[in-house]
Amino acid sequence: MTSIRRYLNWALATLLLVVMSLAVTAAYFVTRHEMEEIFDAQLSLQARIVAGLVTDRTTTADEYAKIAAQLSQPGHFARWYGSTGNLLTDLAAPALYDHEEKMLSLGVWSDSGRPILMGARWYDDGDSSSFPAPAKEGHRWVSYQDHRWRTFSMPIAGGRWLSIGLREAFQSELFNKVALGNFVPLLLTLPILLWLMARLIRRGLAPIGELSRQVEARDEKDLRPIRVAVPQELQALRGALNDFIERLGQTLERERRFTADAAHELRTPLAALKIHLDNARFGEPSALDKAYNGIERLQRVVEQLLLLARLELDEQGGVPESVELSALVLDLAAELWPLAESQQQTLEIVDSPTLRLEGNVTELGILIRNLLDNALRYTPEGGRVEVAMGQTAERRPWLSIRDSGPGIPESLLQAVTQRFQRAADQRISGSGLGLSIAVEIAERQQLKMTLANRPEGGLEVRLVWNRPVLAPPTPDMV
Repeated sequence: MTSIRRYLNWALATLLLVVMSLAVTAAYFVTRHEMEEIFDAQLSLQARIVAGLVTDRTTTADEYAKIAAQLSQPGHFARWYGSTGNLLTDLAAPALYDHEEKMLSLGVWSDSGRPILMGARWYDDGDSSSFPAPAKEGHRWVSYQDHRWRTFSMPIAGGRWLSIGLREAFQSELFNKVALGNFVPLLLTLPILLWLMARLIRRGLAPIGELSRQVEARDEKDLRPIRVAVPQELQALRGALNDFIERLGQTLERERRFTADAAHELRTPLAALKIHLDNARFGEPSALDKAYNGIERLQRVVEQLLLLARLELDEQGGVPESVELSALVLDLAAELWPLAESQQQTLEIVDSPTLRLEGNVTELGILIRNLLDNALRYTPEGGRVEVAMGQTAERRPWLSIRDSGPGIPESLLQAVTQRFQRAADQRISGSGLGLSIAVEIAERQQLKMTLANRPEGGLEVRLVWNRPVLAPPTPDMV
């Protein structure tokens, strides 16, 4: 796409030219119509004046001769006819006071259409025909000798007819002068208008350039909010950029903290593993078992880190689907049964009604497996882990995992859900990531997770979904 400035300059310039052309054209036709009405009014007024001067007694040769003499022009003489219809002698023509007088003329006819008096331009020596006699009263267009005349005709005393005409060329010339007079000033001011328009556009778009320079001048370490003053139309954009910068800062800070914590967490098992291997090299048999345990812990830390990274990359929470909670829990319990059996622990599902809910089966499986794994690890040998599930009065499903382990001090119940935070028995191998992953998955799957110490000892983790259970399928749907 072309630049906004260039687009606005071309678009507004084109619009300005089109509007100016339409305005001049409209002004031309409106002015032409109004001036035609004015000319028609003047013709009718002049005809009334002449009709008042030509009476029944205006029949003598001298009186007609005087009128013809006044209507004559240099090179074009007025003509008057005697009672016999013969053309009478020309008279000397007066001077031409105005050039536009050549555009005006008049004539008088008898009631039978015989010419009595023809003004200049309405009779040609080389043509026996004179200006056409009027056919009716009022305004009309008449063509005569390659010219069009706008005439006004009216009956006068003695049964005669009077016509006064104005050549069309005079009206057209005047119309063109008026239109040119309107267009030329606009044409002369057009460059100034275009220059001012370009300056205003440049000034109006200046905040966009300033905002771009503010963003362009920053590096990855400068995550301060943008404080440049912007007009109202750019405030939403500035706010969106500041929100993005804030989210980016939070993400980078979270990544830096995650990297530092992960490096610290991996450094310890690696150092211990190296010590155990060195001891094994010098003949300590038990060092190999300790190294093996260290590798297991390191493997678990890496798996949890990869899982946490995958969850942070996928912000959608997986594709929702219908999940049978009891079936999912039974599968996970069967998977972890060897771990419980190896420690003489009891893993029991005390209540497992059919509960169908909406969620992502993979993420829910990771969540419940982490909680069961934590419960089994922190429960001593011969201990008990119970799993129960059901639905609240609002038909929202819930899941409870209770163990007989040492529990968590009340002051650390909130802290243990943070990354790499561990409590209770530190002799149990772990990464400190299990509960933080569970919390993140719980938020993504729209359910609430709470931790509470049991009065009889141990910890209870309770999951409550925000959405109600799904209705069971009908026979028609199966």
